[in-house]
Amino acid sequence: MQQIILITGASSGMGKAFALRLLKEGHLVYGAARRVDQMQDIVAAGGRALPLDITDDASITAAVEHIIGEQGRIDVLINNAGYAIYGSVEETTIADARRQFEVNLFGLGRLTQLVVPHMRNAGKGRIINISSMGGKMYTPLGAWYHATKHALEGWSDCLRLELKPFGIQVVIVEPGIIKTEFADVMTGPMLQRSGVGPYGELARRVAKGAENGMEKGRGSRPEVIAELVAKAVHARRPRTRYAGGFLARPVMWMRIYLGDRFFDRMIMKAA
Repeated sequence: MQQIILITGASSGMGKAFALRLLKEGHLVYGAARRVDQMQDIVAAGGRALPLDITDDASITAAVEHIIGEQGRIDVLINNAGYAIYGSVEETTIADARRQFEVNLFGLGRLTQLVVPHMRNAGKGRIINISSMGGKMYTPLGAWYHATKHALEGWSDCLRLELKPFGIQVVIVEPGIIKTEFADVMTGPMLQRSGVGPYGELARRVAKGAENGMEKGRGSRPEVIAELVAKAVHARRPRTRYAGGFLARPVMWMRIYLGDRFFDRMIMKAA
């Protein structure tokens, strides 16, 4: 059965992989992002491209109204838009930290608020929130990013309980290390914030670790997570969480079962 699916952050990386995979499976997919020109392959595959700034309420409202106006419903919402800021807590401005939360949590929350009434009236729907293994663990200089993902995990759990009586299912997807623009977007600004001064050595180590990982090809392809998302879309009774991609399962297992001090040593050694 064809479903009407809205995917945010669909101009690159995992979001684009989700869109192309679900289009191949016969669904009508709306890809939403600021960079509409980078979603033309989604359009060519039969999807629709919508402009969306997840930090702008008018843009979010317009996107939802557009889809409801054309289709009358949204069956699946995939909240994928997000990015990471890295840098020491001391040297990261509160303005930058606020924007991290605006993109990774509050914009996602506002979009969900606008979609839920339509799902509730239909008596069904599915909301898939793309979190991260970073929502269950931590890395040096990533405090604000990890804070948003930890928050998204708890927010999603509460939402799942609230919406269950209305036939709406909430699923969390926790990717590991994925070959996307993530490291490029993270490393440069991190070095600008913390590359010199008291945290300089640590920042350079973290940047070198990310660079080495990319050079050695570490990380899973976005299509690995697209497979998990497809399962979450199609399952009659989806899991509450799907985890996958390079290091996701072992790292989250170690974080839960081996204690803070051990995990601290492991993470700092990796950095």
